[in-house]
Amino acid sequence: MVRPYELFYWPTIQGRGEFVRLALEEAGVDYIDVAREPGGMARLMAAMDGPDHPPFAPPFLKANGLTIGQTANILLFLGQHHGLAPSEEAGGLWVHQLQLTIADLVAEVHETHHPIATSLYYEDQRPEAKRRSADFIETRIPKFLDYFEGILARPEPKDYLTGDTLTYADLSLFQLVEGLRYAFPATMGRIDAGYPLLGALRDRVAARPRIAAYLKSKRRIAFNEEGIFRHYPELEQQEK
Repeated sequence: MVRPYELFYWPTIQGRGEFVRLALEEAGVDYIDVAREPGGMARLMAAMDGPDHPPFAPPFLKANGLTIGQTANILLFLGQHHGLAPSEEAGGLWVHQLQLTIADLVAEVHETHHPIATSLYYEDQRPEAKRRSADFIETRIPKFLDYFEGILARPEPKDYLTGDTLTYADLSLFQLVEGLRYAFPATMGRIDAGYPLLGALRDRVAARPRIAAYLKSKRRIAFNEEGIFRHYPELEQQEK
């Protein structure tokens, strides 16, 4: 009997673990979200101190006798083993590269509300967060979204980043768009129309049967102000 995969991540937020959850759901993999089970947080903390190849931080995945850390690394594994990435080397590396670019933007999203230190509360760095967010909205969101819109447009408009076949990078791009729409609704409402291919990809992923079922289920944690994508209205307000 094949043992279910075990995902170790914080139980009350989407965070970086959500990129992994989406891939597991789309692949139809039997998995346990460990920290959401009774006694799960104790198991998570104990697993952080494993004797061999201990992970630096959640998320990490236990699968096939392996303990795999780092979101992009976990997705690389899932892509190779569950048909969520091209099988040839060049294609696999390209999808991994796209995922790492998404990870860059996710890190910048976190810095909009924690620009000084992750050990400080948002309220302790509010002025700096407002300044950081202004630049993020003006320069960084368009820079990244222009890039991904361009990938979808070359050499001609396509359904997914690599063509007509979904990869884990498409699932992550869906989550990225969803998160930006939650955290910066005024900004995204203003610029969304300029990214029709990204919008179409978001809708296409959301309509996939397994993803649609997941989004309606209790397994999908709602966005909140403890995760990476946080909605603080003041961070979108322009100084007068």
